[in-house]
Amino acid sequence: MSQNPLHQTRGPFFAAQLRDGDPYELSNGHPIECLPAGGRHARANLVGGLAMETDPEVEDAAVDAGYAFGPQDLRAPDIAVGNVPDAPGWIAGVPPLAVEYADSGQDEQELQDKIRELLAAGTRYLWVVRLQGPRRVEVYEPGQPCRTCYPGQALSAAGVLKNPLPVEALYDPQAAHEVALRNLLQRKGYDSLDAVRDQSKAEGKAEGELGLVLRQLDKRLGGLAPALAARIRQLDPAQLTALGDALLDFGQERDLQAWLDRCAGDG
Repeated sequence: MSQNPLHQTRGPFFAAQLRDGDPYELSNGHPIECLPAGGRHARANLVGGLAMETDPEVEDAAVDAGYAFGPQDLRAPDIAVGNVPDAPGWIAGVPPLAVEYADSGQDEQELQDKIRELLAAGTRYLWVVRLQGPRRVEVYEPGQPCRTCYPGQALSAAGVLKNPLPVEALYDPQAAHEVALRNLLQRKGYDSLDAVRDQSKAEGKAEGELGLVLRQLDKRLGGLAPALAARIRQLDPAQLTALGDALLDFGQERDLQAWLDRCAGDG
C-alpha cells in the first residue's frame, strides 16, 4: 500500500491525490475509509464476479475498481461490469452495472450515498446483495423505486448481461458455477450442456456410419484407394447415407468414382 496522502494534506481532496492501494473513496472531496472485507463478504464477492464476468455479453468486469467520475469523486464498487479498460490509473466515468455487498457493520447512510452518486453519474443498474438476515438483492435504477428480489427469482440488466442472473448466483458457489458453465458454453456457441451432449451423440453416430460405409466399400471393391476414402470423408451426413444405399450396386472402383463425381456435380 502506498504512503497515504490524506495523512499529509488537508481536504477537500481530489481523486488525483490518491494512488492505487490507498484505502479511501472520495465523495465530493470527502474521504471515506474502505477497510478489508470479512470472510462472507469477500467470498460472495468472488462468487458473484464469476457468475457475471462469464456472461456472453460481458467484455470486461472487475472487483474494487476505482471510478473517478468527477475531480473530487472516486468510488469503487465491489463488482463492476463494463467500462473496465486494461490500463493503469482510475477509470473515467462509471460502470453500467455495479454490485455492492452489505454485511454486518454496514454503514447504511454511506451505502445510500454511494448508490445515489453512482446512479447520478450514469450507472444504469446497481444491485445491493444483503448478506445479513434473509438473503436478498435490492435493485436500484435511475428514476425507479427500489425493488427487492429473493432467492428463486432472477435479475436482468438489459444491454449489459445477456442472461437473467439467479439471485443465488451472487453469493452461492454452486449456483454461480452452474451459471458460469452455461455462460461459457454459450460463448462457444452452445445453448446448454444438453446441446453439447446432443452434438456429441450426432458426431458419434456420423462417425460410426462413415466407418461402416468405408468398411463395406473396402470389402466390396477389394480395397479402397486413399484418395477415394478421403473424398468420402468430406461427404455430409445425407450424402453418406445415400452412398450407403448406392454401394450395393457398385461392382468396381470406377462405379464409386462415377458416383462421387455425380455427387460433387450436384453439389
